[in-house]
Amino acid sequence: MAKQQKTIRFRVRYGETDQMGVVYHTNYVNWLEIGRTEFLRDASISYRELETQGLLLPLTDVQVSYKSPARYDDIVEVRTWIEQITPVRLDFGYEVYRDEQLLVTGTTKHVFTNLQFKPVRLPKLLPDLYEWLMGQA
Repeated sequence: MAKQQKTIRFRVRYGETDQMGVVYHTNYVNWLEIGRTEFLRDASISYRELETQGLLLPLTDVQVSYKSPARYDDIVEVRTWIEQITPVRLDFGYEVYRDEQLLVTGTTKHVFTNLQFKPVRLPKLLPDLYEWLMGQA
């Protein structure tokens, strides 16, 4: 079964670039966050709603591999999917493209916690969300 993927497209803004018009490296991490936020929004739940339901999803690890730079005014595409899910962990995979040229690959690792940052088992706290995420993986 193929992994479900969410794709978002946007134009590189001037403020995301350096003096040479090349996207500054830390902006890619922000783009990954946009990708996973929109991925979760497809489950009809936002980060804000998760927090009101007592669930946090803190980042524990990020890995980014740069292949080719994006530049000011490029239209880029961030593709996001679930790499792995367990009852207490969620890992996302990402690719960033300009047209069909791969610019960046990345992963982020997260833990499901309560508001006190204690790990929780998602199937017990939000079983419908866990089932949806499992269906996407």
